[in-house]
Amino acid sequence: MLLSKNIHSVVRNALKEDVSKGDITTFLTIPSQLKGKGIVVAQEKGVLCGIEVVKAVFKQLDKQVKFKALKKDGSIFKKGEKLAIIQAKMRTILTGERVALNFLSLLSGVATLTKKIVDKTKGMKAKIKDTRKTVPNLRKLEKYAVRVGGGYNHRISLSDGIIVKDNHLKAAGYIHRGRLNKQKFCRLVSLLKKKSSFKIEVEVENLSELRGVAIYKPDIIMLDNFSVKNLKTAVKLRNEYYPKIKLEASGGVNLGNVRAIACSGVDYISLGMITDSPCAIDFSLDIDG
Repeated sequence: MLLSKNIHSVVRNALKEDVSKGDITTFLTIPSQLKGKGIVVAQEKGVLCGIEVVKAVFKQLDKQVKFKALKKDGSIFKKGEKLAIIQAKMRTILTGERVALNFLSLLSGVATLTKKIVDKTKGMKAKIKDTRKTVPNLRKLEKYAVRVGGGYNHRISLSDGIIVKDNHLKAAGYIHRGRLNKQKFCRLVSLLKKKSSFKIEVEVENLSELRGVAIYKPDIIMLDNFSVKNLKTAVKLRNEYYPKIKLEASGGVNLGNVRAIACSGVDYISLGMITDSPCAIDFSLDIDG
């Protein structure tokens, strides 16, 4: 579920950015007490996400707004379908229109793309996960949209888990000129297990690094930019010698290759494109009458 406190703070800042000192055009053209009805209409098909955010936009502008959602988050909608009705002062409807639709377009875009990826991997055990490639200050909303689309969340923030990536290993000298310093890495894994209750995930870039890292039995190994052939080799190695280690494929994943990657037998597939490259879904807000 999307917590209301996450919605309200983001909406407040968005309205502050867009409305600033006031909607000059609406103020000068629309009588203050004129009331009316606005209808949110889909201009293309997709997966709905963010309807409560839309409601929050108008409610922050005027608590007297009457808002009726015609579909719930996670619903499939078609082009031309009505999704929500807003009854309020016309100034409120017109002032909140763009902020509300911007949220709805972005979040529905993330949910729709996530569902397409998830559908491509039906029947496979691999779970589709997002990454931290999100719009600053909108991460919780975007990760909510991933869940609505049927995906799973990776870390919400850097404090939510341990992922030792290639730059950590290189920066601290655990890997030098492509070779893993086994003694230093062994001490690192021991330290992490002692100091933290989080699962330990380590990124590797090739099969040689995988073999070197797997000996120390981290909970998860991230296979960065592995070919499908090498993913299958990695899974075979894991199944034979390290069955408790989970494998995560990451890097270069897209709609065209995600099913082949899932067929390799990995446990997770993480991809940034579901949050950093979604196509916004087109909606309109039509004034009734």
